[in-house]
Amino acid sequence: MQTFPPVLAHGGLQEVFPGVFFVSGAMETVLHGCDWCFSRNMTVVREDDRLVLFNSVRLGEEGLAALDRLGRVTDVVCLGALHGRDDPFYVSRYGARYWRVGGGAHESGLEAHHRLEAGGPLPVSGATLFEFSTTRLPEAILLLEREGGIAIACDALQNWLAPDEYFSDASRQLMQDMGFFTPANFGPVWMQAAVPQAADFSRLAQHSFRHALCGHGEPLRDSADSDFRARFEQVFGDGGRQ
Repeated sequence: MQTFPPVLAHGGLQEVFPGVFFVSGAMETVLHGCDWCFSRNMTVVREDDRLVLFNSVRLGEEGLAALDRLGRVTDVVCLGALHGRDDPFYVSRYGARYWRVGGGAHESGLEAHHRLEAGGPLPVSGATLFEFSTTRLPEAILLLEREGGIAIACDALQNWLAPDEYFSDASRQLMQDMGFFTPANFGPVWMQAAVPQAADFSRLAQHSFRHALCGHGEPLRDSADSDFRARFEQVFGDGGRQ
């Protein structure tokens, strides 16, 4: 019998925009030889009776029952190479199609059914995919054409304002020191691992999106594109260099 990583603490599904749902939960991992415990988010997009999961977070039985009341999970989307812990659970439970940026297999061995790439097919209509082209790790952002534009991001874009209940004391202090708790931020660990260049963010700045739902942090409403452009200028403003 196939086994999956256990359910970790999480909150309830919240409808943040019509047909778009958001839930936060815990993540436990080892990075740079340290134990980390922090929060992460899943976004669920409903299209007719279908549900598409982005940045999956495994829910407990009550959470799964609430998810099932929203519709039928048909697709699971992995937007970034550093996420995907709970993708195999949802693909197995629902027989869902698996979309993965760059294609290939997750570290669990789960093979993507569809390669997620700019200009290719997408699991939701009324959307485009922005794919980073300079990074060492695959990463993408789905730009959903609803409510003035919603960017669904993984690690590249974050909006952690403060540590929440899913942080351990050690992770809270460590991530404070590393500058994680910055509005409209680029993920600090992702920046180190992926090493993106200014050209990618310059291309992203050409897109308009009022809101952002990121893999980490709170929903960013109404000013997302301008806030991230301002962050781009802070990080890359000196002639396009970090």
